[in-house]
Amino acid sequence: MTVTSAPASLPDTTPPDPTPPVSATALPPIRRWELIGLVVLLIATAAAYLWNITVNAMGNGFYAAAAWSGSRDWKAVLFGSLDPENFITVDKPPVSQWVMGLSGQLFGFSSASMLIPQALMAVVTVALMYGALTRATASRGAGLLAGAVFAVTPVVALMFRFNNPDAVMVLLMTAGAYCTIRALRQASVRWLMLAGVALGFAFLAKMLEGLMVLPALGIAYLIVAPTALRTRLWHLLAAAGALIVSSGWFVLLTMLWPESSRPYLAGSTNNTFMDLVLGYNGFARFLGRNHKGGNRFELPPGYEMPHNAGPGQGFGGFGSGPDRLFTGEIGYEISWLLPAAILAFGLVLAARWRAPRTDLVRGAALTFGLWLIIDGVAFSTMKGGMHAYYTLAIGPAVAGMFALGVHEMWRRRDGAFGRIGSAALILTAGIWAFIVLQRNSDWQPWLRWTILVISVLAAVGLLIASLPAAGRRRARDRVTSVLVVAGVLAGLGGSTAYAVTTLPQSHTGGSPTVGPGRKQKPGPENEAQQQMRRFMSGDFAEPRLVSMLSDTATRWSAAVDRSSTAATLELASRTPIIAIGGFTSDDPVPTLHQFQELVRTHQVTYYLAQEVKLPDSWRVPNQGNAPAAEPDDELWRPVGHKDIGDWVAEHYQAVHIGNVAVYDLTVSPS
Repeated sequence: MTVTSAPASLPDTTPPDPTPPVSATALPPIRRWELIGLVVLLIATAAAYLWNITVNAMGNGFYAAAAWSGSRDWKAVLFGSLDPENFITVDKPPVSQWVMGLSGQLFGFSSASMLIPQALMAVVTVALMYGALTRATASRGAGLLAGAVFAVTPVVALMFRFNNPDAVMVLLMTAGAYCTIRALRQASVRWLMLAGVALGFAFLAKMLEGLMVLPALGIAYLIVAPTALRTRLWHLLAAAGALIVSSGWFVLLTMLWPESSRPYLAGSTNNTFMDLVLGYNGFARFLGRNHKGGNRFELPPGYEMPHNAGPGQGFGGFGSGPDRLFTGEIGYEISWLLPAAILAFGLVLAARWRAPRTDLVRGAALTFGLWLIIDGVAFSTMKGGMHAYYTLAIGPAVAGMFALGVHEMWRRRDGAFGRIGSAALILTAGIWAFIVLQRNSDWQPWLRWTILVISVLAAVGLLIASLPAAGRRRARDRVTSVLVVAGVLAGLGGSTAYAVTTLPQSHTGGSPTVGPGRKQKPGPENEAQQQMRRFMSGDFAEPRLVSMLSDTATRWSAAVDRSSTAATLELASRTPIIAIGGFTSDDPVPTLHQFQELVRTHQVTYYLAQEVKLPDSWRVPNQGNAPAAEPDDELWRPVGHKDIGDWVAEHYQAVHIGNVAVYDLTVSPS
């Protein structure tokens, strides 16, 4: 019998990976400097974000009115009502109003009780960023860098001291990413279901925008989780079930609660939550069809509203396209490290190319990198009105991906790839910071040049250190470390400076901005946009009018078109106001019959109509030889529900207070 020996295996000529995959073992004990660093980071974030937070007063009055309403009535908290008598909600789900309304019930409604929870959310989000990167890389330094980068992002410094729902949404999205990375270590269905719960409540904060991170988390788990494919699919189904339950209960509640005893769901066409999700705050917003109220405003003869002046057209005037995230106000708010984060995604994937499927570093890169790309593409192609602060949704992705790239290149700093990759990241961050600062060249010109010089010197030094004859290894490694630290700090300089200048400034209204003040370019288009914005804000809280509203005894003190106008008057008078037509006057409530019934049963005292002098730039020009239309000399009333306005004007006498026509509905109609 012949025995054949097994052929000898060929020698493995693949060079060893200097950065083996992170295993699922427990993290090493925290060292003293790491603990000190974490404590300093969290305390510094809390101190910076809480300091003088009431400088923002009521912030966005639209949501402040809902917070005031929630502080007075439990049903208003539950549904996110704009008024405590629950006529209509704000046009978003109520999670943010739950937080601010409950805070107002506990501590009394004020600027502080409304805004302090927002700042504390920033501290929690920083802690989650630290935890996610630390567990993904087994490096607490990477976690500290991720948390710090997030905290010094200008849009974060703006919105976590403001009362919009974006802060709680981003907190919950980050919690979902953290739970997913925890799930990746040992294929934990429990942690993955917790990620689903977090995203379910993110959906209840800002609907589909809160779920835009979902594909990234799902893909990362499907690829990386250390278990069989069938098990991974079952885990994802379980997480989807957790998401549906954690969000669906509120949807079911709105369906089962009698419509007659709950507020109208603003933004919907039929008073249903899913219409709001799929329409006004969903695909209609993405396609640019969600703000239609301006089409209902009937101008006097001889005038025409400019196409860019309607309520759905402003929002900062950001055109869609691949450069949207890098230009204008959006560039100041989020773009500082965006190019470097995109580069970091490619570098990490290249560095971990030969790592096993279950490599946690690659899993974290997929989590944050795909989050950045998916959300970034969505924002870039979105046709509807867009505020710059929407990009807060990619703040954690930018911070996490940049920190992951720096960490991976740092681990490989002994080799040419690590040093060249570090040089590329530093140079990208530094040059882009210089470009962004150059756009506001009158402000601190020394800063951009300092950032550029340090970044270039650090990058060149790293490239020289990568040459074969770069000197002794120990000295080269020491120089490499110094250059990387200096370069990263320089790259963070522009973002940090803008965040620091954002914190002490007062931010109010619907479109707050970051950084130092910047001169606005004059022009007729800007004038038209500003004029329409004044119409929509409804800022006409004359003292005499406020006093009249405060003295009323009916269920609602007044009715007025648009939620923003009603909110302004509510906060000034601390009385419930009926917001006719919701945010854009397009909501079909109340109907004329419903309004007449409210008047007949003495539930509302006044009807208010703003009166506006139209700008000359809105006059219709001559068309060839045709004579120009003669403009009406009377003041314009931007009323969406014209049938109600006409009925009131026909039956009641107006008293003029400032630029407001006030109709007393308690007197006998004529």
